[in-house]
Amino acid sequence: MDASSLTGAPVELIGVSRWYGNVVAVNEITFSLAPGVTGLLGPNGAGKSTLLSMIAGLLPPSAGIVSVEGRPAWRDPSIYRRIGLVPERESLPGYLTGRGFVEYAARLHRIRDPRAAAARAIEAVALEDAADRSIGGYSKGMRQRIKVASALVHDPAILVLDEPFNGMDPRQRLHMMDLLRAMAADGRTILFSSHILEEVERLGERILVVVAGRLAASGDYREIRRLMTDRPHAFTVRSSADRRLAAALLDADAVFGVELTEAGLAARSEDFGGFGRSIARIARSAGVTLFEVVPTDESLESVFSYLVRR
Repeated sequence: MDASSLTGAPVELIGVSRWYGNVVAVNEITFSLAPGVTGLLGPNGAGKSTLLSMIAGLLPPSAGIVSVEGRPAWRDPSIYRRIGLVPERESLPGYLTGRGFVEYAARLHRIRDPRAAAARAIEAVALEDAADRSIGGYSKGMRQRIKVASALVHDPAILVLDEPFNGMDPRQRLHMMDLLRAMAADGRTILFSSHILEEVERLGERILVVVAGRLAASGDYREIRRLMTDRPHAFTVRSSADRRLAAALLDADAVFGVELTEAGLAARSEDFGGFGRSIARIARSAGVTLFEVVPTDESLESVFSYLVRR
């Protein structure tokens, strides 16, 4: 792989591998990140933290190219000023106040007015009331938020967040999600890892699924699910006459299984689009009114479980 393969995306990985002795942590991964929010998923030990560390310039790839804004990420101080990093590991100085910690980060980035920049970042994560308390007395969620504030203090174009919601209560999670959405809408490129599927489903516009060091899938998870042609699609259908509709569906080419349940009809089809196109016609021919047609296994959890098992 060479630099001629780069497309100019804010973050690009081309044929990237990283190994430690005989252990391969990341194996020939290629993807690019555009502005917006991308969620990084994978089981423990899949290589997520290694990927994030390479993008942030903390680790060199053993092979391949890691490019940030068209330049190699490794050992380039100008790149570090374009990236905001929230690592999963904690190494916060408990003797500093939250404000002092964020101001220190601002000084490292040579910001002209570190005090004002720190105040803006602390306000963004809604931690003003605790800013002058020692970090050693912070809860887990507060420590996470002060880490995010230090990553935002220099107004980076790219955010790399490793399990950023750890320890946050539901209100804090919602606030952080709103903040990240607003930053993405402002044109920033955000990559975050999470082991909580609901967080990725609610926030990520795109997902990357890493399994055993390899990229198993990327894109919108609903589209990924619909491309799984070897796994049937399930639908719940509610109508004015479920039993009559069930009989009509059994004669349809796009349907191979129908079951009457308390929630309505449970139908299974190998063709997601074909079922959607034919259900209204079949109901009309049977003299049945459709009330609801809902895919029941289109969730991110179903995609993730399938890819990991495969």
